[in-house]
Amino acid sequence: MVKKENSFDPARILELLWRVDAKPSRTGLSVDAIVDAAIEMADANGLESVSMRNVAEHLGVGAMSLYTHVPGRQELTDLMIDRSLADLYAHVDEPASVPGGWRSALRFVAERNWELYQRHSWLLDAVGARPVLGPHTNDKYEAELRTLVGTGLGDVEIDSVLTLVLTHVSGTARASAAVDRVKKQSGMSDAQWWAATAPVIERVMTRERFPVSSRIGTAAATSYDAASDPVHAYRFGVECILDGVEVMISQR
Repeated sequence: MVKKENSFDPARILELLWRVDAKPSRTGLSVDAIVDAAIEMADANGLESVSMRNVAEHLGVGAMSLYTHVPGRQELTDLMIDRSLADLYAHVDEPASVPGGWRSALRFVAERNWELYQRHSWLLDAVGARPVLGPHTNDKYEAELRTLVGTGLGDVEIDSVLTLVLTHVSGTARASAAVDRVKKQSGMSDAQWWAATAPVIERVMTRERFPVSSRIGTAAATSYDAASDPVHAYRFGVECILDGVEVMISQR
């Protein structure tokens, strides 16, 4: 009889995340081993490749043996999210101790999160509206908040600035992943796509009708050597955010 995965228990997932009452297994199977295997699969083939049955096959065990440690896929996904953050920072004061003050520290936070999404692009599909309140997630939040302590910003403002930075990073990382996915699915590079569409574009999108977008679009495409450049958008956006935060701080 296959166990159903439709009875999500928030209290149980917190106990799993913090390894409350974790007991060793006689078979050597553990929550950590299951989560590590699931992350390996997601890194290779996307989050959709991760199911309790597939993870069990990857580990060479029966599917039912996994349920002894992890109740279902939703819980497994939350465990994966938290586990993926384990090595984001060397210690909780690493971001705040970056030379150059709060601006360099916050830029460091943005860069680490960008790199995180490049390593684990499946996180873009996994993160939901409610936070995963595991130890590594909380360590991350604590470390990142500390970059703005002492700047004169209020507590809610600090949280809001951090949310703004992280939302920008995830948005541009999602755009980057979409570009990579389209290239892979279409089998066409940006240069090939432009070559194929240019004759039609020149015929229907005339400079007379679209003078501003034609000029700016051409300049941007020439600069990016592509239809878009998520990496440029990421870096440009971070600097704009930092400039805005600097104005806020200067007014205190």
